[in-house]
Amino acid sequence: MKNILAIYIVLFSTTITNAQLACSKYYPLKEGTTFEIITYDKKDKVGAVVNYEVKNATLNKATMVATISDDKGKEVTTTEYDILCTDKGISIDFKSLMSADYLQQYKDMEIDMTGTNLEIPNNLSVGQSLPDANMDATIKVTPINMKMSINMVDRKVESKETITTPAGTFDCIVISYSTEFKMGLKRIGTSKQWMAEGVGVVKTEEYNKSGKLVSYTLLTKLNK
Repeated sequence: MKNILAIYIVLFSTTITNAQLACSKYYPLKEGTTFEIITYDKKDKVGAVVNYEVKNATLNKATMVATISDDKGKEVTTTEYDILCTDKGISIDFKSLMSADYLQQYKDMEIDMTGTNLEIPNNLSVGQSLPDANMDATIKVTPINMKMSINMVDRKVESKETITTPAGTFDCIVISYSTEFKMGLKRIGTSKQWMAEGVGVVKTEEYNKSGKLVSYTLLTKLNK
């Protein structure tokens, strides 16, 4: 099972006078913040390098621009999505659920997406359940259209851990969830996400239905 979720993906915090959002405890949403996340397969081979930059930060919204490069460093495509303030934290555009692998594969095709945003509350505690998120996509390939769906369900705060990546050592909340991917055949797996205050997603791991590691991502650079 390929990277089902844009592991990503995304996540940030602070005040409008400095062109940044004040509504997120976990995500550094100051305009100009940059960070890099690298995806690896189970054999530690680089799948994609994704460089993110926070742009257009206003009172209640910021735009995340992601530039995706292949394992040789060649830029493949760019994409962007919005992060919105809510009364409890932030809401991340469902477009962020599209993985870097698929964005590379279908970069020259028109894609229509609908879905439910990913909610990240500021107050997270072990045992807490979180709302589901999903994305449905229609990929326009003449003469037919391909359908894709990604569901992120049973999200739960599992534990607290301290982990180290090339970007540093971080105290993290660990969120687990089930993933359902359908594009012709349906594939089911599970994932874990390590998230640090003021940093966002530090690490993710994806497992197949047998519980074997399929892929993972690491935060490798952060400049805020």
